[in-house]
Amino acid sequence: MSADKKATSRTEISRPPVIAVMGHIDHGKSTLLDYIRKTRIVETEAGGITQHLSAYEVTHKTKDGKEQKITFLDTPGHEAFSEMRSRGAKVADIAILVVSAEDGVKQQTKEALASIKEANIPFIVAINKIDKPEANVERTKQSLAENDIFVEGYGGDIPYVPISAKQGTGVDELMDMVLLVAEMEDLRGDPSKNAEGIVIESHLDPKKGISATLVIKDGTLKQGMYVVAEKSISPVRIFEDFTGKAISSATFSSPVRVTGWDTLPPVGARFTSFTSKKEAEAEAETYTEKAAQALIAKSSPDRTDASDDEEILTLPLIIKTDVAGMIDAIKKEIAKIHHDRVRISIVHAGAGNITEGDIKLAAGNKNALVIGFGVKIDGRARDMAERTGIEIHLFDIIYKLTEWLAEEVQKRAPKTLVDEITGKAKILKTFSKMKNKQVVGGKVLEGEICSGARVKIIRRDNEIGQGEVAGLQRQKVDTKAVSEEDEFGAMIESIVEIAPGDIVEAFVTVER
Repeated sequence: MSADKKATSRTEISRPPVIAVMGHIDHGKSTLLDYIRKTRIVETEAGGITQHLSAYEVTHKTKDGKEQKITFLDTPGHEAFSEMRSRGAKVADIAILVVSAEDGVKQQTKEALASIKEANIPFIVAINKIDKPEANVERTKQSLAENDIFVEGYGGDIPYVPISAKQGTGVDELMDMVLLVAEMEDLRGDPSKNAEGIVIESHLDPKKGISATLVIKDGTLKQGMYVVAEKSISPVRIFEDFTGKAISSATFSSPVRVTGWDTLPPVGARFTSFTSKKEAEAEAETYTEKAAQALIAKSSPDRTDASDDEEILTLPLIIKTDVAGMIDAIKKEIAKIHHDRVRISIVHAGAGNITEGDIKLAAGNKNALVIGFGVKIDGRARDMAERTGIEIHLFDIIYKLTEWLAEEVQKRAPKTLVDEITGKAKILKTFSKMKNKQVVGGKVLEGEICSGARVKIIRRDNEIGQGEVAGLQRQKVDTKAVSEEDEFGAMIESIVEIAPGDIVEAFVTVER
């Protein structure tokens, strides 16, 4: 083994797992976390439904009396997890898929499973509500198998634990299973490194400013350092653990809150940390440059009608629908909307009402619009949208959605200046020239030449300069305009010397 490898092995140590708890909306995710953390999350949430993404650190005592830390993420269905995945973030090490022993697999269970598979992380099935009269664990395992989730003893190797989150039955066994899977994954980190990890929540408080909840995946974060997430920067001054207690340092896999960001860091963005502000600013600047280059590279194949100098506007969309099956239909219709100066980017699409998490995601993407189809807006989401100026638009007919979006694309497209030709004339004869003013005679070929018009001077199909019609006569009488077939005399002001045979094109510059 080389000296470098020996050094690495000495500094890397085992780290606690980060767990995503996922599943159908009422299968007991929050009740499970509530029991684990011995707090009353369910009672304090509106309607008993998780309204936001949060992280909590707990200590579990194993059968042999050893205390081990575990970080839990509480996600609203699969949505926040999908937002992170869309940015290439692997925030969770292991997932717990909560399935009701009464209901079996539901649509959101399938969506959560799809998210877990795309994140490529191991998972454990928690068969919850075994205390209910209608609970049937065997029937639930069959329902799982029908959806290609094969648990141990039922044709597969996916671990499962029957539990009652309400009564606490089986929860210790579930925690033991989490730690067993974590041990098999051999999760490690280096506490001597500067911290890095994932932004799992960001929030704008009118009084306190911008704060973000971070999960540290490696290294150590200390007070006095600087954190960077994409283009957002914050000094580590107001630094708290997940309970709100002020701290001076934290390491993996701790959830922490940092307040004092210059802009709202996007949910799901990776963060890095630095000991100096200069290094942090350089990192943020590098990201901005890379993002701009990536946008140009991504847009260029579709820019056949646009010149290299034209600006491309990215219009990020967050789409929420009443049913998951509607997402593909809407995406197909949106794909038919084309504009050479606008690129539509669907940042996130999911089923369910518009939540605070959707607004936070929109706030982290410039020009973002939130579109709902057959859904409602949660109260917190509406309040946050009003505070942050995020636009929400609701529809119940697809063609009305796409008609509105096509108009919005046209309205928001960066304007370009285009020269419109209003008339052409051929120069037949040249007369006197004084400084930059030249008297010429010509004949209008098409359109109209007006006094005061700007003109392009064309020689052998090439533009050799521009000028302005300073005076105009027809049959030796001053006139404001001459039309097709009219012969005229004109004084043209230009630094270019005009010659017989040249074409002058009158034009106006318009914004399109």
